[in-house]
Amino acid sequence: MLMHKIIQSDPEIWNLFTSKEEYNNLHRDQYERFPYYASKNRNIFEPLVSQYLINHNFRVEFPGNAPFAVCLTHDIDTIYKPLIYKGIDMLLALKKGDANNFFILLKQIQSKKNPFCNFSNIMNLEKKYGAKSTFFVLAETQEEPDFQYNIEDINKELGEIIENKWEIGLHGGSSVYLDAHMMMAKKKVLEKLIHKEIIGYRSHFLQFHTPDTWVALSKAGFKYDTTFGYADCAGFRNGICHPFKPYNLNTDQEINILEIPLILMDCTLGLYMELDEDKKWELIKGLIERVAECRGIFTILWHNTFMSGSQFELYEKILAYCYKKNAWMTNCEEIYYWFQNYY
Repeated sequence: MLMHKIIQSDPEIWNLFTSKEEYNNLHRDQYERFPYYASKNRNIFEPLVSQYLINHNFRVEFPGNAPFAVCLTHDIDTIYKPLIYKGIDMLLALKKGDANNFFILLKQIQSKKNPFCNFSNIMNLEKKYGAKSTFFVLAETQEEPDFQYNIEDINKELGEIIENKWEIGLHGGSSVYLDAHMMMAKKKVLEKLIHKEIIGYRSHFLQFHTPDTWVALSKAGFKYDTTFGYADCAGFRNGICHPFKPYNLNTDQEINILEIPLILMDCTLGLYMELDEDKKWELIKGLIERVAECRGIFTILWHNTFMSGSQFELYEKILAYCYKKNAWMTNCEEIYYWFQNYY
């Protein structure tokens, strides 16, 4: 592959690209993830590998002569708001004397679904900016630890996603990310429900082991993954903002799957990095500029539970900013098929 041949000429860049430091590294957080704070790469906000590729005449063209691309994704971790939280919201509404909001919340308490089942609202917002996205949904059973909802309960909504030509991918639970057999089983369950092939995957909690998760995904028949990013810090985990075929240092072979690297997750900014609103936007703009300089892809994970208040406003701000910069804003499926021209 042309990309690998270019990168291999520089050992330091090659080690960064292949995430060599993660091999046999026992440093893991509570979700069994290799965290950014354990990495030796302190240039997380610079796509050093992509910059190296560009300097060696690697160039990507996008539809409509767009200067860069934005890959929009949503992990659907939950669609039911726990009753206790609805009750708390009602008490707060009463305390503020907000009768209108109180009765809205009362109706929600009487309903199984709630504003987290907001897929049509998300699609309508993205349509406004000529964009589309991928929704990653769990296919867990009630006996499994990551069960949050029955996918049958959102069958109608999933149908609307497909009808609008957005994409559905599998959100693999924490017992799946190293198990090709389980991945394949979950994939088949979701495909049977929506009557459509599932080609993409993202792991719940961004659980990932290099290179074992890629190997399992390839065996399970997935065509792309977009898990590879840090939960505790935004940026470029292995220095690249272009989709790539991973390289297995254990077997000295390319792995047959496309990785669309994750650059930004919504909860990373506040929960892990503890940034205020101004700092969040400053960081996001900087990352977008780095991606644009490399004609790369800015991959975003924005949960359906982050689609209200200031979190919703920030997501729309990103869309509006990239729209003005003429970016191609699309889903993982279209990114995958477009990049077949380069591999």
